[in-house]
Amino acid sequence: MSVTDLISALDAIPKQSTVVPESNPIFLDAPEWLTENYLLDALRKFYGDQKLKITALDGCPALGRGENYGGVLTRVKAEFTKQDGKSQMGHYIIKTSFESDEFSRKAMEPYDIFNREMSIYEQILPKLKALLLEINDEEQIFAETMAVDYDRSALIFEDLSVRGFIMPDRLVGLDMKLARMVLRKLAKMHATSAVLNERECGALETYDRGMFNRHTDNYAPCFLGLIQAASRRVSQWPGYEQYAAKLDALIPVYMELGKRVFDVCPGINVLAHGDLWTNNVLVKYDKVTGEPEDVIIIDFQYAAWGSPAIDLFYFLNSSLQFDFHVHHQQELIQYYFEIFSETLRKLRYKSPIPSLHKFHLDLKKKSFYAMHTSISVFAVQRNVETADADFNALMSTNQRAINFKNGCYNNPITQKVLRKLLPVFNTEGLLDADQ
Repeated sequence: MSVTDLISALDAIPKQSTVVPESNPIFLDAPEWLTENYLLDALRKFYGDQKLKITALDGCPALGRGENYGGVLTRVKAEFTKQDGKSQMGHYIIKTSFESDEFSRKAMEPYDIFNREMSIYEQILPKLKALLLEINDEEQIFAETMAVDYDRSALIFEDLSVRGFIMPDRLVGLDMKLARMVLRKLAKMHATSAVLNERECGALETYDRGMFNRHTDNYAPCFLGLIQAASRRVSQWPGYEQYAAKLDALIPVYMELGKRVFDVCPGINVLAHGDLWTNNVLVKYDKVTGEPEDVIIIDFQYAAWGSPAIDLFYFLNSSLQFDFHVHHQQELIQYYFEIFSETLRKLRYKSPIPSLHKFHLDLKKKSFYAMHTSISVFAVQRNVETADADFNALMSTNQRAINFKNGCYNNPITQKVLRKLLPVFNTEGLLDADQ
């Protein structure tokens, strides 16, 4: 679920190759086609220099188990000389599909996540950036791409760790200041996407394959398996048996309720990121004070046209520290809305801009996604039992997958969230099968 590895602990992974032969993969577990020759060709195209030569090359896996479920990520460091003879060092993240894992490939295929992400980076994000420049807003929101390879379902990015960007700790969550920084950039992304769609006559509405969608139920084993695991855990707590029973009763209608979140409704719609959580945000911290200075949003595999609620409920219910998760969502939504509506006005958005009250009412219709994220997604993203943490364990129904999902609910913070919010969701009717 993330585009690059910027967790400092992973820097300890040993480099597995230096100056590899052109015919061999960059390191042992890399895709077979990811060779020195492949990177050389990409660098020559990017710099427009056919005489560029690689003089040294290191590669290693970019993420550990439990940190990424949406592709293969490789960190590469390349030393090269250009036509002028000067030596230069480049640091890159190469993102590729699960092409060697047939189960993962088939499960993801209907979602078309790799082609979608490549088109988003190549065709859409540059236009959103250009719209911000129209109003003299030069704030960087997205990572820049060096190469987009549709044949290999591959993207090559600058490794932003070299500029001081790192992933925040997914097990801790974000504080209020950092959450506001992310929401400021999300608001600008959403607003520019609404304007772009309006100016280009609905061009973004073809992005209709989010986490839940009307084309496939391939992720049902993940979502339903997690709700069942949550029910098993909750049933063990005195006084919570009623919530376990309600979670079980949701199973037959659960996928339909999720699809309704992603159905496009009247009102304002945007290009939602679709998977906005801690590991899809890179943060640059001040070296002296430790305070966050900037954030970059990454990884657009699940981008989908729909309600702003998709991103707001997912982010606010997956990525915050406990107190902000439970007590401060409304003020964070207000902060987002102020920037969102202001950006729309500056860009002369022609359609009606809702009031804050109307915006809250529209979000309320999608509240199922807040419940879904807090109860199931949060458990995976805060999981600390990583031995079986892979895509197969998420999407399978075998005993290994059941054990993995059960283990996701062993984390005390996940249990704390469940104990606090299940009664709240129950009073709102979000645990009722007839909602």
